[in-house]
Amino acid sequence: MTSTTFTIGKLAAAAEVNVETIRYYQRLKLVIEPPKPDLGYRHYPAEDVLRVRFIKRAQQLGFTLKEIQELLELGDGHCQQVQQLAQVKLKKIEERITDLNAMHGALESLLAQCRVSETDDTRCALIESVTTNKI
Repeated sequence: MTSTTFTIGKLAAAAEVNVETIRYYQRLKLVIEPPKPDLGYRHYPAEDVLRVRFIKRAQQLGFTLKEIQELLELGDGHCQQVQQLAQVKLKKIEERITDLNAMHGALESLLAQCRVSETDDTRCALIESVTTNKI
């Protein structure tokens, strides 16, 4: 009985990424490049489909590739450490949301100033505020 394996193209298709993504992950050692036989193509184990999908999903959740490497190195059986990494990531996301909300408010205020000065086309309140740092 032979286990299912994939060429790089089939692996990429199954994981819903392109081949260059697989190659990039290999350069970063996130995915191990199997040895190339004298004749034929490299064959990746079926587990690599799940690994690549995990990497992509973790990226969507905001984890950097370095953080994903840490998660992969921890693996199963280290739930507490994984939770700690996720907690740190959650805190960073919350801080980023706070920053984005502040940026949103500042831009809304600047746009309101633009609406007030719409009749005066000689100066732009938004440009003036950003230039003079009056935000």
